[in-house]
Amino acid sequence: MSNILIIKHGSLGDIAQACGAIQDISENHKDDQIHLMTTQPYYDLFKKNPHISNVILDKRLSKLNLIYLYSLMKSIKKHDFSKVYDLQNSSRTSFYKRILFPNATKDIWSSTETTLPTGTTKYNFDKDSVLERFDHQLKSSGINTVHTMRPDFKWSTSDISQIKDYYELDKYIVFFPFCSPHLTSKKWPNYNELLSMINEKFDNRYKVVTAPGPNEIKEASGINALAILDNGRALDISQLASLIKDCSFVVANDTGPAHMTAHLGSKGIALFGAHTTAFKVSIERENFKTIQVDDLSKLSASKVLEKIVNNI
Repeated sequence: MSNILIIKHGSLGDIAQACGAIQDISENHKDDQIHLMTTQPYYDLFKKNPHISNVILDKRLSKLNLIYLYSLMKSIKKHDFSKVYDLQNSSRTSFYKRILFPNATKDIWSSTETTLPTGTTKYNFDKDSVLERFDHQLKSSGINTVHTMRPDFKWSTSDISQIKDYYELDKYIVFFPFCSPHLTSKKWPNYNELLSMINEKFDNRYKVVTAPGPNEIKEASGINALAILDNGRALDISQLASLIKDCSFVVANDTGPAHMTAHLGSKGIALFGAHTTAFKVSIERENFKTIQVDDLSKLSASKVLEKIVNNI
């Protein structure tokens, strides 16, 4: 039995995308122990993943913090990993490779860098979709991929029956009108108008709710949807996954919950501006669609409503 390391630091949407790749790695190493290194926000979540034996916490302190780096590297080396699958493919994980396995090929350290197709630059390779890049990386590393292109995030859910009873949730639509403060171009401004249209179109058949993150609770007060909390606190990731899995439909900006919805198999749409494309982030699924426009501020609520009516 060998020890295998997977690295996936975040973010939330990226983790939902990577769960198929993680499952494929695990199923191709049935006799090995699968360890996964991640960051604090996802540490408890990954402990629930049935394809992982052990979770290692990376605090991601400064690379100049030599005491922390020494401690982390010592922790990694004690497991004597026979192979590392870098699913983060960041400058930080590339730095880890240079420290731990400076001369490693894809047989030891699987990453975008070590599996880059011959004659292809990383710039051009990154034009492919996220899931296609994972698929190429794993196939080039000897992994038979079955789940990579079709991630299933349902393992992340938990029991939220008490929360649903408290808010009397039966048929409901979830809005995710939030985005990172530095990515305001990803935010669609017409959720309140859409909510009024939904109530009128469906004769109040659906309760419209939202689920703000810890830093979004105040912002949620500006949205007319019912904010779902757990005793005044934001839902954790597993609770959020359950809220999404059980809903009738999701309308979201291009954020983590949108990617969760896609890979939970739930119905919904994500609204995209010019910042990226739905293809590149591998978000469109059988039940999950997108609307892509050059300028989100010019996307009408009526067009979004039409998409809901045709897909709910």
